[in-house]
Amino acid sequence: MSKKKIVIVLTSHDRLGQTGEKTGFWLEELATPYYVFIDAGFDVELASPRGGKAPYDPRSLDREENRPPSVVRFLSDQTAMGKVERTTPLSSLVPDLIHGIFVAGGHGTMWDLPDDERLAALIGRVYDTRGVVAAVCHGPAGLVAARADGGMGRSILEGKRVTGFSNAEEDAIKLTKVVPFLLESRLDELAGKGNYSSGGMWQAHAVRDGNVITGQNPQSSERVAKLVVEALA
Repeated sequence: MSKKKIVIVLTSHDRLGQTGEKTGFWLEELATPYYVFIDAGFDVELASPRGGKAPYDPRSLDREENRPPSVVRFLSDQTAMGKVERTTPLSSLVPDLIHGIFVAGGHGTMWDLPDDERLAALIGRVYDTRGVVAAVCHGPAGLVAARADGGMGRSILEGKRVTGFSNAEEDAIKLTKVVPFLLESRLDELAGKGNYSSGGMWQAHAVRDGNVITGQNPQSSERVAKLVVEALA
């Protein structure tokens, strides 16, 4: 029997607004889910809007002694690092071959993923076929344009219990006025009042509602990934 396939979507955007600073995807939010999926026996492909090398946020490397074990493992894994260097363009993916899609976070996602029509169509199709749609931290920014029923229906988030990077966390890192929109506010608008929830700042918090799974912050990466594995079992 062939392995079930999970696609992890990464941002292609590498600039933090007008600050002049670099950004991209957050390494822990790729590495931790990647190994949860690989170790559970899934086929894992990395994709991005542009394809090719996906940029990581340099801040996500942190000091070497503080790196999560998954990041240390990923950086020394030539196969995994090769996938980051050669991500698949979103336009090349075949939705009906995908069992689950996972959008990793990092501030870059806030710029290029919300308006990407290819990503919205891909996620909508996976959702319609009862595949698992998941995202962590700023990753839910990649879900905001996805619609059910072949892209003609309602938001896939409408009426769903969701989470994502909180306004309080954005304020704590002083990027409230840098990001193009506040993710918590957008999720609350799309899902419906009362359907967004958050835990404490920098505390693991993940929510599963049907085939939609979301996590609040980097600390939630493992919990979200395990919920994906559970949903695909």
